[in-house]
Amino acid sequence: MPLSLEDKAAGLLIVRLGNNLPPAVTASEQEAEVAALLDRLPIGGLILFNGRWPDTRDTLARLQAKSERGLIVTTDMERGFGQQVIGGTVYPHAEAFGEVGDAATVRQFAEQASREALACGVHVTYSPVADVDRNPDNPIIGARAFSSDPQRAAELTAAFVEGVHAAGQFATAKHFPGHGGTTGDSHDGLPTLDDDRETLEATDFVPFRAAIEAGVDAVMTAHIVYPALDPENPATRSKAILRGLLRDEMGFEGVVVTDSLQMAGAKVDGTTEGELAADLLEAGVDLFVDAVDPEALVKGLAEAVRAGRVSEARLDESLARVEALRQRLRDRFGPDVFATPPYPAETVAAPAHRDLADRVARDAVEVARGPLPDLGDGTGTLVVLVKPAPRPNEPETMPMGEAVAEHLPGAVYRELEPTHEDQDEPFDEIRLLANDAERLVIATVARPAAWSTFGLEARERRFAQRMMEKHPTTLVVLGDARGLRGYDGCDSALVVYSDVAASQVAAVERLAGKGAASA
Repeated sequence: MPLSLEDKAAGLLIVRLGNNLPPAVTASEQEAEVAALLDRLPIGGLILFNGRWPDTRDTLARLQAKSERGLIVTTDMERGFGQQVIGGTVYPHAEAFGEVGDAATVRQFAEQASREALACGVHVTYSPVADVDRNPDNPIIGARAFSSDPQRAAELTAAFVEGVHAAGQFATAKHFPGHGGTTGDSHDGLPTLDDDRETLEATDFVPFRAAIEAGVDAVMTAHIVYPALDPENPATRSKAILRGLLRDEMGFEGVVVTDSLQMAGAKVDGTTEGELAADLLEAGVDLFVDAVDPEALVKGLAEAVRAGRVSEARLDESLARVEALRQRLRDRFGPDVFATPPYPAETVAAPAHRDLADRVARDAVEVARGPLPDLGDGTGTLVVLVKPAPRPNEPETMPMGEAVAEHLPGAVYRELEPTHEDQDEPFDEIRLLANDAERLVIATVARPAAWSTFGLEARERRFAQRMMEKHPTTLVVLGDARGLRGYDGCDSALVVYSDVAASQVAAVERLAGKGAASA
């Protein structure tokens, strides 16, 4: 029996399962809601957030049993499977791998992470970030990118794709045609990048061309306007960019996916979700990720096809690309790939995976200002972790205090949380402790996060600056080197290029004189 237009439209939907945004909901807690949606719509797949191992594997298996097509399960795992599923391995940010600079290590990381994901039933990773981190004022890329050098970024992007393929997962290069040069964040607005075509060719396009040459399976669009490429439409809605540039010029034959349609940069005033979907489909999009109202999108897209806003043939073209992904999974892992994950449970958080994460974290530590003081066992040292505003979109793990207790047992450790303007007690306590200390170590988080401020809030930043002016201070930047800006008062500094657990521990180990750091 032929599929209805509604069923065809539903097949291009990737629906959210789980949520880290408030009110946070685990993937398992949202199972019933998604199962009910599957009773009404034959959706194409899921985007997974806020999972728990092994519960999420069982949740996905039950949802797969309700799908005749087989759900293509996707997730953002730039830092490994543990970024979205607690219990999986969390690796440092891409820039840490860029500092290590070894394509073989990136390939190994990607293969390990993809094996973990497939052991849970996750088929597509929305990584690598193929953006070039070329604007120090960019609020959202930063340490998520491999490098500020286009050639280095291209080499490591291709290596990542190769590692994903070695495991049998599908890779997605993002955010096409490049988010690294912007000063805005498409999560909360629609940025414009005014660079000319020549600049884009020499910078942002380079890693994407490398990804395509490596056989990347999907490309995620950027909700950004590039006047040199299309003066009217952002990339996600631009036929000139998605068909003309990506497919015709660069030769990409895979699946084009949107970034989240809940982002501000994706929305168009006065346009319904179905009308927007029709315009995106006409521009060249194949999969709609994270729609605000999936049922409204399906109904509206079907109506738009009937009205001639976009052709049914164009709809069928995208469905064929998505079905080709399913068939490739069956060809690689067998006909039961959607019912039974292709790797055993012990793949997740395997010791070798944690070893690699720890090694990269240690190797990426850089002495940016020095030399570092000899802290001995930490006696006379106050270590303060100045935390950023809560990141509701991703779980936080801050094991720095445990690492200080192990490697600098004589030190005093405190964490400074963001506070309201009328809360002075936490600041007062740290001032008193600093007056009694011989050395101050201030650790700050400097990495981007969606729907969040980059780095510290203003009050905490001013406090850290003033403390450095009054006390001998070592700064630890848990993130990229931009975190050094504004902290001229420190006499020594480490840049760690990530704030994940392994990187926090690596920073403390280096402060304690254990292990070498690059300089």
